[in-house]
Parts: sequence; C-alpha cells; structure tokens
Amino acid sequence: MPVPIPRPRAIPAVESGQAQAARQDGPSRKETPRTEATVDHSAAATQLTLLLIEDDPGGSPIVPELLDSSGKPIRVRTARNLTEAERLLTDDVHCILLDLALSASGPAAGAADSGDELAVLRHVLRLAPRHAVLALTASGDAERGAEAVRVGAQDYLFRDELDGRLLSRAIRYAVERKRSDTAERKLAEGRLRAQENRRLERGLLPTPLLDGSSLRFAARYRPGRSRALLGGDFYDTVRTPDGTVHAMIGDVCGHGPDEAALGVELRIAWRALTLAGLCGDELLGTLQQVLEHERGDDEIFATLCTVDIAPDGRRAGLCLAGHPAPLIARPGRRPQLLPHDNNGPALGLLPGARWPRTQVELGARWSLMLYTDGLIEGRVGEGRERLGQDGMLEMVDRQLTQGLRGETLLQAAVSEVREMNGGELTDDVAVLLLDRLG
Repeated sequence: MPVPIPRPRAIPAVESGQAQAARQDGPSRKETPRTEATVDHSAAATQLTLLLIEDDPGGSPIVPELLDSSGKPIRVRTARNLTEAERLLTDDVHCILLDLALSASGPAAGAADSGDELAVLRHVLRLAPRHAVLALTASGDAERGAEAVRVGAQDYLFRDELDGRLLSRAIRYAVERKRSDTAERKLAEGRLRAQENRRLERGLLPTPLLDGSSLRFAARYRPGRSRALLGGDFYDTVRTPDGTVHAMIGDVCGHGPDEAALGVELRIAWRALTLAGLCGDELLGTLQQVLEHERGDDEIFATLCTVDIAPDGRRAGLCLAGHPAPLIARPGRRPQLLPHDNNGPALGLLPGARWPRTQVELGARWSLMLYTDGLIEGRVGEGRERLGQDGMLEMVDRQLTQGLRGETLLQAAVSEVREMNGGELTDDVAVLLLDRLG
C-alpha cells in the first residue's frame, strides 16, 4: 500500500532557532541533487545541519538548542516519517538523529512486522548511506542502542538524558567518525582494486612451454609505468613437437595500459601461430594483420625479434622487425650481436612488408639474450649519452667474467642500467635469456 505523502508543513522553529537561516540554507531536493561528488561531511567545512526523524504526536521538540565547536548554532530539521525524511535529506544535511521508536511505514513496515525491531534504522541507512546516523532510544534499552551501532549507526543516545552539550558533541563525533569510516572504506576498496589489477597483470605474463628441452630459461621484466606489472614489452618461449625452441620478444610503442593490452594480444597470437606451425615471414605477416586490426591508432607499431632454435641447439633462424639484434655469448669469447643486416620494418609500418629469415650458427655452448630497447636507451651519467648496444656488450661481458649466469645475470644487468641512469627507467624493459650448456 503506498505511503501517503504528508502535507507540506513549515519547518519548526527548533531548526536552530533561526528562521531566516532555514530560509537561506535549506535548498529544495530539486535544487541540490544528492551526489557523492558534492556531499561534504567534514564538520569543519560548513555549518552543521541535523535531520531529526521522530513522530512525537504532541509536536514538542526533543532536541535542545545545539552549538557546533565554533559556537555556531546547528541547524535542525524535523521529519515525522520516512517519506518526509527523504524529502528533507538534502546535501547540506550532515547527521541524522533517528528515534528508534518511530513507527515503520512502507517497506520498513513489512520488515517490522516480521520481527525486525531495527527495520526503520536499516531503511534510513539504505536511504542515506553517506550520512552519519545517531540512534535515539529509551534509557532502559541500552541493548537496542548497541545493536543499532552494530547495524550501522555511529552512536546511540538516551532520549531522556539529552542536553545540548552532549548532543552537540555526539553530532560532531558522529560526522567525523563517518567521514573517517568512508575514507577508510575507499582506501580499502582502492587497495583491493590494485590487488586485483596486479593479479590480472601477473596472470597475463607468460609461462614458457619448454618441456623436454635441455635449454635453461630466465627472464626479467620491468614496466615503465609506476606501480604496474605489465607494460608494452612482451616476450614468450615455446617448444614445438619437432623439438624446435621458439623465442620471441617485442615492444609496442608507448607505455600505457592500451599498449600493454596490445602486447598481450600479440604475444598470445604469436604463441598460437607458432604452435600451429608458422614461422619467419609468414608468422610476422600474420602478426602484422593482428596488430592492424587491434590497434586503436594507425600510428601504433611494434618491433619484434623471433628466434627458432634447431632441436640440436647448434643453429637458429633469426627474424628482426625493427628490433635490436640479440646478444650471444660463447665460452672464451667476448659477447657479440647476431647478424642484423636483414632487419625488416617494425610491424604496422608498411603494408605488405617482408621479413627475411637469417640462418645463424650458435655452436655447442652459448647464452642467447633477447632484450627490448629499454635496456640500452637508459642514460649514462648526467649527460645525454645513452648506454647503447656497445655499452650493453661491455656490461654483460664484465658480468659474465664475474661468474653471473641466468636469472642473476639478468637481475644484475637491469639493476646496473638503472643505476647508470641515475634512477628509474622511463621505458619498459624486458630481457630473456636462453642457455645451452653443451
């Protein structure tokens, strides 16, 4: 049965005893829509306003004169039922004082009939989730007041013990407590979202498929975005049924979440196409079609390096699409770059481009390092000089001489590049290392 809407009535003189203040500071519901962006529950931000919800049939006010911490009068509005309370619950209301003896009506009435003594309070909390709420109960019903706090009220007061000083202090504390609870809830929600994002990004990082291979695998990834786990760089390694080990590393231009998402799409596409038997020019041409279809801007491109290592581990095919050539280190020899004369264009730059496959001899024992340009474009010292590929070769040679291998080598390389840069690198860094021990 619909709840009758009460006839408009004048706001009682108890509204801080300032009739003119009520006319100036009491905007209509239409004039002040209740939005989270505009509500300010800070007790120090403005003059406090209390919404009293009680249905005293005699109409006598139960709230004494109230003053805030600065001595200003606290405005009081009175509603005799929930429908009128909703009309008076505008954005300038900071606290609600609810008489738990209020007769339930509308949806709250059904809950009260089912035995829920706090149905009215629950209804008010749903109606005003961002407002502080004080419960008012009889002095002999402390248990009911405590239950009201457990349900969601900020505090409870005894009806026959009210005085202006006590109620004023309770209102201020309730407003600040609600503000603190809201800030804590938002902080917890932000942390939860950050944890979910980290779990999602971590799940998008690849797990190499190298079952049955004698090669050792290591990787290091450092996104340029602050507090991110995933950037525009991507890599992967798989072993196909014929025993060939395929490795790939790439870099989508840019550093934002869109570039990270595109990098994940290209990595997954590369793995699927590789396991389907594609390699070399055919594989890169198909990846270019994927990039052109998925990118949000025609100027987005990606560099790529693919290596397919023969089952015996002594030979490999190399394709470069605008990407730096891999580093190879062999026992007793200085590290060097693999041939890069046949470097083709980056994916997404030239329609119908071709990417020649270069056959390279690896030898019996070797370490092959694939990397993105974030590793070589960091600055050296305070000048404009960058590390470059020559500097990287010298650095890795020194670290290999020190006996660093595998994951330890990659961690040392990325850390040293960061130190030489004088702080965090602005570009994403991905490094992949494959070792054949002979």
